[in-house]
Amino acid sequence: MAKQCLLVLLCAALISIAVPFAAAQDNNSSNDQQSPPPQENGMRHHGPPDPAQRTAELTKQLTLTSDQQTKVQDALQSERTQMESLHQDSSLSQQDRRGKMMEIHKNTDAQIRTLLDSSQQKKWDEMQAKREQWMQQRHQGASGSGSNPPPPPPQ
Repeated sequence: MAKQCLLVLLCAALISIAVPFAAAQDNNSSNDQQSPPPQENGMRHHGPPDPAQRTAELTKQLTLTSDQQTKVQDALQSERTQMESLHQDSSLSQQDRRGKMMEIHKNTDAQIRTLLDSSQQKKWDEMQAKREQWMQQRHQGASGSGSNPPPPPPQ
């Protein structure tokens, strides 16, 4: 049971990292359907996205400058390193680990936002709002009548 709860919390944290990219792809044209290759079992990889891939997606969505790209990728790499360290720390309770994961993610989001100009910040805020809305819907679905939560936004 404890392993299951830890897995659910870890998945929730990873989803919260990936959702801005999934929500922003709604704005891409139907001709731009580049998705990661499926794994052998036909499913997509559910681990944390590569900082370089996330930076590339944000570059498309927010039109980042090369200087911004470097700083955003550094922030995302730092986040990934912190998350990996936290995942290895068995001294924390699941609740503490989840809280720290959320704090790391929130700090990274704030750090990225400060790198953006005002129009990029507006778009970033919209992306974050969509992610929050999706997470709330997903959480409500998971705690509802035992039914499966809604699928993630299209990627």
